[in-house]
Amino acid sequence: MSLPPMNLPQRVKLVDVGPRDGLQNEKQVVPTAIKVELIERLAAAGVPAVEATSFVSPKWVPQMADNAAVMGAIRKQPGVAYPVLTPNLQGFDAAVEAGAQEVAIFGAASESFSQKNINCSIAESLKRFEPVVAAASALDIPVRGYVSCVVGCPYEGAIAPEAAARVARTLFEMGCYEVSLGDTIGVGTPLAVARMIEACAAHVPVEKLAGHYHDTYGMAVANILASLQLGMSVFDASVAGLGGCPYAKGASGNVASEDVVYLLHGLGIETGIDLDKLVDAGAFISAALGRESGSKVARAILAKRS
Repeated sequence: MSLPPMNLPQRVKLVDVGPRDGLQNEKQVVPTAIKVELIERLAAAGVPAVEATSFVSPKWVPQMADNAAVMGAIRKQPGVAYPVLTPNLQGFDAAVEAGAQEVAIFGAASESFSQKNINCSIAESLKRFEPVVAAASALDIPVRGYVSCVVGCPYEGAIAPEAAARVARTLFEMGCYEVSLGDTIGVGTPLAVARMIEACAAHVPVEKLAGHYHDTYGMAVANILASLQLGMSVFDASVAGLGGCPYAKGASGNVASEDVVYLLHGLGIETGIDLDKLVDAGAFISAALGRESGSKVARAILAKRS
């Protein structure tokens, strides 16, 4: 007996956000050398895009205070992108000075989350990004957009698909080459995620959309499968399931990269990633943080090895 035919992409691009989105919430300061080794291990495993760091004020995110040092120390692999987060022009200028060749900006689909997260309205936050995108465009630096809270918000509850679509459309029209749709608190289910993607795809071509799903309720892998069936072929994930959201109480980390790659390979989808090397990278950072990996696949593979 075989599965009913599914219209799935032949290849998927994975963006590992562990070194930035994952580590930014760690209470203990992770040494620069550990961050650099993690980034290099992910690239060596075949991950095509590794989000390296964030050029935000160290007052707000102390973990990323070594952003320029990290960027200067990475031995960059050909064909691998090392995007960095730049919330404003000051951050963008610092990123360019540090050698960044791709940047990312972020908005939210929830007014309350935008106010609590970056102290301004959605409209104001998007206005702030216009000079960043213009400066990046002048230097031929690609800009990726993020939308937070696309299906649910810790303050407002469920978010209307149209609210996510409005922000995605604005970022795309502003000049973002891709818009990553973030289920920041991990409340999405396949149906809610599918409705949200359909609303966004009415304004932004689905091949320009990416999925960024947290695993708070254990739904991230199911949500990725639903997204694949709608034609999405780019996903953010975090090695060893690192990270959470400081503004979303109780929200567990991003979906683990190892779990996503296991799913994709099991569906016969190419990623270019060596799962064993990815597991090793996750084991490395988990040991450095003094805890077990948050990836079920990694734990199973490591247990089998031992």
